[in-house]
Amino acid sequence: MRLSRLLPASLAAALLTAGGMAAAQPAMRAAEAAELLRAAGHAEVRDLEFDDGLWEADVRRADGRWSDVHIDPATGEILDPEDGRTLLDAAAVAAALEGAGYTAIRDLEREDALWEADALDPQGRPVELRIHGATGAVLHSQAD
Repeated sequence: MRLSRLLPASLAAALLTAGGMAAAQPAMRAAEAAELLRAAGHAEVRDLEFDDGLWEADVRRADGRWSDVHIDPATGEILDPEDGRTLLDAAAVAAALEGAGYTAIRDLEREDALWEADALDPQGRPVELRIHGATGAVLHSQAD
């Protein structure tokens, strides 16, 4: 579900519940995610949605440019490809995943400050992963 503009928290929560996502509610609500982005200096927040375990939004930067960012709802960390952190390359991400017990890593591609991949988890089950672009930590895993 795409929210074309940031909605008031009560309306966003009602839409998420009505959309059958009540069981997948994030630890952070839409209003909290939007406030984090504003506090980080983003002048405007659009298309805020909870998808595959992370909040995603289009933000207008102070210089007027628009870009995509993600928020880890468990920590409140904003994953921004322009925040000055060095992002890992594909080889480093694959090595981090292997170190965490993932095998058969494939379809590894970067999206903004995240990496996405398909792999087998340490128990041998196929999963889709969303990976922190600067640390290589798995932020979200779901059955593939």
